[in-house]
Amino acid sequence: MPPNPSHSSGILLFRFRDSRLQVLLVHPGGPFWKKKDENAWSIPKGLLQEGENALNAARREFREETGFDADGKFLDLGAVRQPSGKMVHAYALEKDLDEKMVVSNKFSLEWPKKSGIVKEYPEIDRAGWFDAEEAKKKIHKGQVALIDRLVEMLDGGTKERGESESLGNRRNLAEMQRPGLSKPSKQFELTDWSNNHDIK
Repeated sequence: MPPNPSHSSGILLFRFRDSRLQVLLVHPGGPFWKKKDENAWSIPKGLLQEGENALNAARREFREETGFDADGKFLDLGAVRQPSGKMVHAYALEKDLDEKMVVSNKFSLEWPKKSGIVKEYPEIDRAGWFDAEEAKKKIHKGQVALIDRLVEMLDGGTKERGESESLGNRRNLAEMQRPGLSKPSKQFELTDWSNNHDIK
């Protein structure tokens, strides 16, 4: 089925270091984002297929953009509207991973536009762990509310999906397994690539 261009879904990974909350963000690959940093990072996310469950889409996109599987108890962060009008559905998950081991799938892009030069670029060129306040400066403006919602949940000791204790007090983090990647590269027109990475 074709993707739904107005809805995407992703996962906000979090962990604790010295009792400080950290979240994992990814930086979009490709020439447009190469020199952009502030308000350029994102949660790993992607477009929903028609009729696809938002959490299933988030897990699929997380694996495609990081090379890691996302399994565990998810916190539903709801949805936020981007400046472009698109809706991003998000889920939080407490897991740890080595950001240096993140490996994304690739897409093909003609750049500069109408130049006839087509190259492959990783969807994600790097990942990083950031404290909440720093992450709010790094992340795309339309996704800042997701970090605020996570902080509010954790500060309030929210118990969801049968949690027996406050997430903010749990320090034992399960390592994610990183299976090998075996997926074809994507072929994008510039407009498709722009929409997927929320340029607007």
